[in-house]
Amino acid sequence: MRLLVLIPLLLLSGCISIRIGTPPEQKVIHHVVLCWLKEPGNAEHRKQIVEVTESFRQIPGVLAARAGEVMPSDRDIVDDSFDVGILILVPDAKCLTEYLEHPIHQKAKQETLLPLVEKIVVYDFQE
Repeated sequence: MRLLVLIPLLLLSGCISIRIGTPPEQKVIHHVVLCWLKEPGNAEHRKQIVEVTESFRQIPGVLAARAGEVMPSDRDIVDDSFDVGILILVPDAKCLTEYLEHPIHQKAKQETLLPLVEKIVVYDFQE
């Protein structure tokens, strides 16, 4: 019971702090993929890419796999010309290579991405 009273006092006094949303201790590679569809704005094609991205979660080493459609913006600095964005998180370069070569990724690339996507731009960065 004393501990429950002591923790808020320590937090308020600045003696201890808790940082919410801090990055993990382990470095993570962010594999960002931006896709421009052959049929820009095609909702069904966007949906197919988002759904196939979910299958990437089954690949060993993938920490997270997310995809979604572009968020329109009227800010000059924002490029909202693409249709779908994909984010894959992996712990290291070895896992990124394994993800790219994995049969699930290769199948998605051959059966979904190449038939639907006109242009792809990739950005990889590490925390």
